Amino acid sequence: MDNITHSVVGLGVGELVQRSLPPEPDHAGQRTRHRLLLAACALAGNFPDLDLFLTPLLPAPLGYLLNHRGHTHTVLYALPQALLLVALLWLFWPAARALLRRSVHARRGLVLAVGFGFALHLGMDYLNSYGVHPFYPFDGRWFYGDMVFIIEPVFWVAFGVPLIMAVPGRAPRWVLMAGLAAALLYFLRKDYLTLASFAVLLALGIGLAALRSVRAHSRWAMALALSVSVAFIGVQGAASALGRAQVAGVLQALDGGTRVLDVSMTAFPAQPLCWIFVSVEANAAQDRYTLRRGLVSVLPLLPAASCPAGLADPAPSVALNGAADVRQYKQVQGSLAALRQLKDSNCWFDGWLRFARAPVLEHGVATDLRFATTPRGNFSTMPVARADGTACPGGVPKWDYPRQDLLGGA
Repeated sequence: MDNITHSVVGLGVGELVQRSLPPEPDHAGQRTRHRLLLAACALAGNFPDLDLFLTPLLPAPLGYLLNHRGHTHTVLYALPQALLLVALLWLFWPAARALLRRSVHARRGLVLAVGFGFALHLGMDYLNSYGVHPFYPFDGRWFYGDMVFIIEPVFWVAFGVPLIMAVPGRAPRWVLMAGLAAALLYFLRKDYLTLASFAVLLALGIGLAALRSVRAHSRWAMALALSVSVAFIGVQGAASALGRAQVAGVLQALDGGTRVLDVSMTAFPAQPLCWIFVSVEANAAQDRYTLRRGLVSVLPLLPAASCPAGLADPAPSVALNGAADVRQYKQVQGSLAALRQLKDSNCWFDGWLRFARAPVLEHGVATDLRFATTPRGNFSTMPVARADGTACPGGVPKWDYPRQDLLGGA
């Protein structure tokens, strides 16, 4: 997820932890604990992304692809990160240090806030199609949730509105609410949101604001925000599974000799009905693998062409089935033998394959089809020819190959 979402959710869960603990006996202690728990959870919710400082260790694009969401996004390395964060808070926050010395509730709250923060970061990064490998070095596999868009306004509204309502002073609250509303209107204007999604988000925000006004000193608004978020993830997960099954069924009907290995699903913001898919198929008998990028609508009455256009591919699409709920933007084919030969002979390409879930080779360039239309271009792109006569990159992490099934393994 993006760092705004990590921060908002971290602040919200920190607030929920704070309100779930018995209050401190003095106002100053209570105020310090409040600030400490919110800051600790928000910082822990962003701490793993410090691995961006490690990206220069490998040449572009391998540095970003293999080191971001790398070692700092594993369960094993979460513990030393948590200890470092607690040590920094202890050293550089004298008021918090004094409170932690005398208050068991503050100590318990800090442990919970930091633990939830790191767990939330790994869990939320799992939700999208980029993936994580949290169990390395015991298990180097990538895990993909394929459920939630990387920037999700549902979380902004669910946690942001109660947090804004808790800000002292009417003027700052109005400014923050206006900023949140402007962000949603921008998403609507850019056609990242449908009008129906915008209306649902607006109703959710009004409802949470009303509950927060009535129960100003309770944890109910934040608990409701957490419940709404969990329910939304559940709906997204079910819709993703349904869309994946639709795509696989259509592809199998198109070519009975092909084997559908994977269907990557990328959501639209606040929209469980429409999905960008990237499929990976293999036909060993014909020495062929096929990748397709397209759009699927999980609601039969909603054609895929009616999905939000702002984040869809600009290329024209063609229907793959009669109902037009599965449409294709692009199709790429390649030789399985050639892919395996290049992997064995080209160490740069071998390293790149430790990230690529949807590998495409065209005109001497390797790209991951999942990221074909990102605003800054396909950041996974790597010229394959650069490796000829060039020393192999050192320090390549040993993540499992996402497409081992294309490379001749299980």
